[in-house]
Amino acid sequence: MSWRGPKWAHSSDVTDHVTETIDTDAGTARVTWHRARKARLVLAVSHGAGGGIEARDLRALAAELPAHGVSVALVEQPWRVAGKKLAPAPKTLDVGWRGVWPLLAKPGLPVIAGGRSAGARVACRTATELGAHAVLALSFPLHPPGKPEKSRADELLGAGVPTLVVQGGNDPFGRPEEFPEGAYESPEDAYEMVEVPYGDHGFAVPKRAPLDQDQALKIITDGVLKWTSSLG
Repeated sequence: MSWRGPKWAHSSDVTDHVTETIDTDAGTARVTWHRARKARLVLAVSHGAGGGIEARDLRALAAELPAHGVSVALVEQPWRVAGKKLAPAPKTLDVGWRGVWPLLAKPGLPVIAGGRSAGARVACRTATELGAHAVLALSFPLHPPGKPEKSRADELLGAGVPTLVVQGGNDPFGRPEEFPEGAYESPEDAYEMVEVPYGDHGFAVPKRAPLDQDQALKIITDGVLKWTSSLG
């Protein structure tokens, strides 16, 4: 494996960031860093199976967390870098994530493994083997829409490290009340939950909802900031 870069980019409304590429056994992945000046943690987050790092929640975290000592690394899986529209099998996603890990750990800081949707599943499945400090699961797809019997709770409960789930109240892949209460029975499979009221799988809220989109995103960033501050 090798990485190439960096390439600096600047924007008036986000933290200055640097983009690097790294070769993995699944192809070339890309990491866009939003660095904290005095970082104490790295939050590495990947996208879902149908979108990229332009997702509203990932953008909000990258814009907010660096000012609070958390560097954010937005990870693009090889299939996205290659311009493909459909994600490969879960095992291939895991291979790509494992291949990026040396770059994520390079700063020498504790790394929170994170992702949204399919990326959250990858983070949970690989957290223990990669030595992740914790897991951030955004819009964890507890089950396929309309098929609650096909639960993926075992992946979430098997993360083996402190985990925060951020879930939309109207997420068809699993509403907060559908998540297993048994997760709190032992420290090994404990997780915390932040609910975004009225939010769908992409945390979009209806125009008729009593909170607007900016307020919904603030629930996400505030919840993640509070949780990261509690991590030892």
